[in-house]
Amino acid sequence: MLSWMQRYQVWCYLAGLAAGAFIGLIAPAVTPVAENAVLPVLGVLLFATFLGIPMDKMGPAFRDSKFLSTVLVLNFVLVPIVVCGISRIVAHDDVVLVGVLFTLLTPCIDYVIVFAGLAGGDTHRLLVTAPILMIVQMLLLPLYLWAFLGAEFLGSVEFRPFVDAFLLIVLIPLLLALVIQKSAAYWRWARAWKAAAEALLVPLMVVTLATVVASQIGGVENQVHKLLGVIPVYMLFAVIMVPVGLVVGRAARLGVPQQRAVVFSGVTRNSLVILPLVLALPAHYDLAALVVVTQTLVELVVMVILVQLLPRLRMDAR
Repeated sequence: MLSWMQRYQVWCYLAGLAAGAFIGLIAPAVTPVAENAVLPVLGVLLFATFLGIPMDKMGPAFRDSKFLSTVLVLNFVLVPIVVCGISRIVAHDDVVLVGVLFTLLTPCIDYVIVFAGLAGGDTHRLLVTAPILMIVQMLLLPLYLWAFLGAEFLGSVEFRPFVDAFLLIVLIPLLLALVIQKSAAYWRWARAWKAAAEALLVPLMVVTLATVVASQIGGVENQVHKLLGVIPVYMLFAVIMVPVGLVVGRAARLGVPQQRAVVFSGVTRNSLVILPLVLALPAHYDLAALVVVTQTLVELVVMVILVQLLPRLRMDAR
């Protein structure tokens, strides 16, 4: 069964999305349970992903300043320019605009590693950039929000949930994976954990997709008439960022796996991590959380497509 799921993983992911939507719509009582499970499930997925990445061979990734600078320029220089343009589509609605800005200005640091790996991207370098991207976006997000929305709005933002989410879904799973990898040389149980995690990666991704969708599909359904307007914004962002990522990666003279990683970094956003941040906003901004969730739903479909599309594109390194 695991071998079959690995071979037909894209169909499994689509089935996970469909199952989550179906369960969330026919059983609304599941919603609060799924909401509480999102971050733990995502943490388990990242833990399994980290276990499959040989930490002892990551030296070159740490020393690759060219890749890191490319990802930083893409996410914190080019993305804000793109967002400044396409966010004008929803600028007439302050609450929707807040949700769009929070989502698109923050690069993903979690399942981007999983999806990029499935498309042949360089997971080692993405893993190294994850904590750096998280720290930089925490520092720059207030500046971006001030520039787009003004100082008054910035004073209403509570950044503590941002830190908590990072600890739960990135730092703790990473440290646990590192301990188990180091123990695998001496303990059979550690080797068994590592093998099991690698074998279960596809089922874990399916469970994660289903959980995320089930947790939020009810809210999206209830406000669908207000949220339809943000779907073109998110789709347009992905359509723009794929070629931008390709051009930037090639201009930096990166290898093919690194170029693919750059594309995924530019397209994927930190919606699940910044969701607690948006939920902590004043009650007037309740709809902004659903705007963030809508991006997650759109992005998951985009990621499934991109996993199949990107390896088919010619990306010769210079």
